[in-house]
Amino acid sequence: MLRIIVCFLLLSFISSAWAKPQELHVGVLANWGDQQAIARWTPMMDYLNEQVPDTHFNVYPGNFVALNQAMESGEIQFIITNPGQYLYLSNQFPLSWLATMRSRRHNGATSAIGSAVIVKADSEYRTLYDLKNKSVAASDPHALGGYQATIGLMHKLGMDSKNYFKEIHFLGFPLDPLLYQVRDGNVDAAITPLCTFEDMVARGLIKAEEYRILNPSKPKGFDCQCSTHLYPNWSFAANESVDNELSKAITQALMKLPSEHPAAITAQLKGWTSPISQLAVIQLFSELHVENSDVNRWDTLLKWLKDNRHWGILAVFLFVVATVYHLWIEYRFHQKSESLVASERQLKQQEIALEKLQSAAMIGEIGAGLAHEINQPIAAITSYSEGALMRLENKHQMDKDTAIELLGKIHQQSTRAGEVVHRIRGLLKRKEAVMVDVNILTLVDESISLLKLELARNDIRIDTNTQGEPFFITADRVGLMQVLINLIKNSIDAISEQTQPVQSKPAQGKIVISMHFKEHQVDVQIIDNGPGLPQNSDALMATFFTTKENGLGLGLAICNEVMKEHEGTFRLDNREDEITGCVATLGLKKRGSQQKVVS
Repeated sequence: MLRIIVCFLLLSFISSAWAKPQELHVGVLANWGDQQAIARWTPMMDYLNEQVPDTHFNVYPGNFVALNQAMESGEIQFIITNPGQYLYLSNQFPLSWLATMRSRRHNGATSAIGSAVIVKADSEYRTLYDLKNKSVAASDPHALGGYQATIGLMHKLGMDSKNYFKEIHFLGFPLDPLLYQVRDGNVDAAITPLCTFEDMVARGLIKAEEYRILNPSKPKGFDCQCSTHLYPNWSFAANESVDNELSKAITQALMKLPSEHPAAITAQLKGWTSPISQLAVIQLFSELHVENSDVNRWDTLLKWLKDNRHWGILAVFLFVVATVYHLWIEYRFHQKSESLVASERQLKQQEIALEKLQSAAMIGEIGAGLAHEINQPIAAITSYSEGALMRLENKHQMDKDTAIELLGKIHQQSTRAGEVVHRIRGLLKRKEAVMVDVNILTLVDESISLLKLELARNDIRIDTNTQGEPFFITADRVGLMQVLINLIKNSIDAISEQTQPVQSKPAQGKIVISMHFKEHQVDVQIIDNGPGLPQNSDALMATFFTTKENGLGLGLAICNEVMKEHEGTFRLDNREDEITGCVATLGLKKRGSQQKVVS
């Protein structure tokens, strides 16, 4: 049992030895800058660390705005400041005064806050009345001794403080620049806290004979001149987050601080006393309406505009320029809109005229195509009928089978002519081609047979060859036959029209029709040994372009359009071997294939 008690005591001792002290921050108003405030109040923090166990106090210097923000964010738990800021903060946060400072230089006085209005010694200003429409400098609008005390005096004297001065420059802290502005002639007067002038003279920063204090008075026991009433001194306040026992311990430590303690001497005080009444400050704020936290927004706006008038002028200038530019853009847009509407109306009229021209051209093209296409079966019928007449005129006997064959061919050509006419009428009526299953081998044979007389008359031999496994294709039979006959006829015309030197023997014309059956398509090539292409294929395929003397320039154009209807390809090239000539290549899909034809 004794061993357990010893262990418990040892653990308690270790935990207390290793326990970290509570970190506390005290905000102090830095009238003369942060460094000066830290040097002034650090000994006081060290004194509290000694007097209040398990605590560690730190100085947090700042101006009015910085201390307000620090209190709001919880960065500080205590504050040493003037009653003006205390009352301002107490309207927003629960604060409690712990002690009021007794001023060291004024025999321990507890009311030692006031203002001194300072001008140059050689100026013509003698009273506050002489500063009407003049410019002044002050530390901060919330400074009780640096500004508010003077405004309170002006109210008692019946002055309108809002419109009395021409302008007020709030320079913040430290306080030295206030008198420098007077010295340099930038302002007419400076509103300074009590003893600011004497402190700067003592430090050798200014010369006393160069300045003068308006409405001067020196209360009994004071070393400094004052222009206003005196208000309660600075006090030590705690936030509501501070424990009551801790606040009590701090208050006791402050109260028993000896006047000759180094912390008191460095802090320029003669000790602390119980919080004194703030009635005088409350009455001052009531007269100044400081308790109302809602600032007049119109006055704030006017002040901001006055302070930033150069930016305001620039903004107005930019607004005027932007407005003029906008109006100019809108005017130009209106002009362009009217021009676009007129152009659109004109284009619509031209579109209507173009449609009429296209309709007329289409009718002309179909009529010329009809004449071109119908000429082939008519020529064949003429050839067959001339052959029969020649036999009859020569009194050659024709057996029944020969006559039936001849009449059958004539009937076939007349039927073909009728199909051509029906197809042209279908194009005229915008009817689609009739797609059926077609055997390309049969179609090639029929096309050759239709031109057999033409081939024989021009002494041209025609051969066919096949590669791969044949299959059916889906095509417009009449249209595809037109293509084959046109291409074969073009080869016949090219071979028959080619000229040879007189001394050389003409080579026999030859046409080869090659069919290569692939996996998804069949390639049909019509190869001749004519003179080849006189121009590029695009020019030859153009409508009404022809190299023939009596040509209409429609054959290749029609072939190209028919192949597009079949989702196929059509290409014209010169032969690549040693023989001159032309190669016409057709690419057609296999029946049921969804693959795109590759040229």
